[in-house]
Amino acid sequence: GLSVSSAAALRFKLVHLKVPAHGTQCYYFFTNNLTWNESRDECRQKGGDLVQIDSREEQVKHTDKFWIGLTDSEKEGTWLWVDGSPLKESLTFWSGKEPDNWTERDPDGEDCVRMGEKARAHDLKCWFDQSCKVKALNPPKKLLMGRC
Repeated sequence: GLSVSSAAALRFKLVHLKVPAHGTQCYYFFTNNLTWNESRDECRQKGGDLVQIDSREEQVKHTDKFWIGLTDSEKEGTWLWVDGSPLKESLTFWSGKEPDNWTERDPDGEDCVRMGEKARAHDLKCWFDQSCKVKALNPPKKLLMGRC
């Protein structure tokens, strides 16, 4: 099994991985401080990919503050999941005025999506776009790791 001391967990950030296992979904949470692309590479090396939020139930069950598998890096404003499927506008959880493609930190804008804090979010709306080059910034409140 996977284990990391609590002290070590507080020094790192969560990355989310969705792995199919016998027709079900299994989630791994890695304690690495990675960009969106690095996170995706890590997930793919383990046989999975960044998580896709396919339902309200899926949004409800996940912890806060990690990359999800949604990007508009191919065409600004056209949000695609990592499997190439388009984002269903009827099933989005954007926070406030997100996505805003803010360019102050990165002139290329914000093309990747992170989960934010659901505790403060209205109706689970806690997605925000962020530069794909930024590493995860917030430590997990608790360590959540699983295995198939």
